[in-house]
Amino acid sequence: MSITPEHKAQLMKDYATKEGDTGSPEVQVAILTSRITTLTEHFKTHKKDNHSRRGLLKLVAQRRKLLDYTKAKDEARYQDLIKRLGIRR
Repeated sequence: MSITPEHKAQLMKDYATKEGDTGSPEVQVAILTSRITTLTEHFKTHKKDNHSRRGLLKLVAQRRKLLDYTKAKDEARYQDLIKRLGIRR
């Protein structure tokens, strides 16, 4: 249910703000979004997996906090990020 190291490296490369960037909010949100998407697909076939559902809720809350931080620091970065990821709001 996790993402592969190759996919994670590709996300880091695509969303990095500078060379070697692994911790910016953009990269973290992109990785969390990928994990959330994977878990969402998992729940389409495993409806009663409540242990993983709790983990999904934690990931969504963590992503929300990072998005709120980005919005507070720089509105343009926030708008660009949600547009690139296809996140509504």
